[in-house]
Amino acid sequence: MQIPPGTINPATRNEEALRFLLTRRSRPAKTLTLPVPGRAALEEILTAAARSPDHGKLEPWRFIALARPALERLAGIAEARARAAGLAEEAVTKAASQFAGSHCCIAVIACPRESDKVPEIEQTLSVGAVCTAALNAALAAGWGANWLTGWVTEDAGFRAEALGLADHEWIAGFIHLGTETSPPPERPRPDLTAITTWVDA
Repeated sequence: MQIPPGTINPATRNEEALRFLLTRRSRPAKTLTLPVPGRAALEEILTAAARSPDHGKLEPWRFIALARPALERLAGIAEARARAAGLAEEAVTKAASQFAGSHCCIAVIACPRESDKVPEIEQTLSVGAVCTAALNAALAAGWGANWLTGWVTEDAGFRAEALGLADHEWIAGFIHLGTETSPPPERPRPDLTAITTWVDA
């Protein structure tokens, strides 16, 4: 049977997936606690994230799964780097707190590849897609999750000392995971009429 243009194909429409995407909400990292996903659960989340769009199949990203001891180490490095940079005390605390208060985290690392066909901006967009997919996969699996960046992602010294990144690599985000302790807050959503242009000809 041929489906007329502009109509919904009930055979391929995934109501459950659409309902999730239309209502998904990140969980603030500070509200997440134990228990956290184990290795098998993390592998499922990472497998879903790795199915993100990737022009040229370059895989310009990789993952670092951080358990509690590693996060405690990162908190110390973030604090030391922030103090060495002369940041205000509030900024020092903020730099360390996302690691000090976390029990499980996935660092999404951008690792651009040399390519004559795929410009670096397209690879960067793929990295962002991976972060979103990891976040949504964690939420869909029933975990609380939050995507954070912050000052440390911009600091080359932190990237090298804390995660051993190469010079060309950078941190696209830290996906913190755990069990939510309170309902996630709702926030205003974009007004589609203000951000959408319909072009018919």
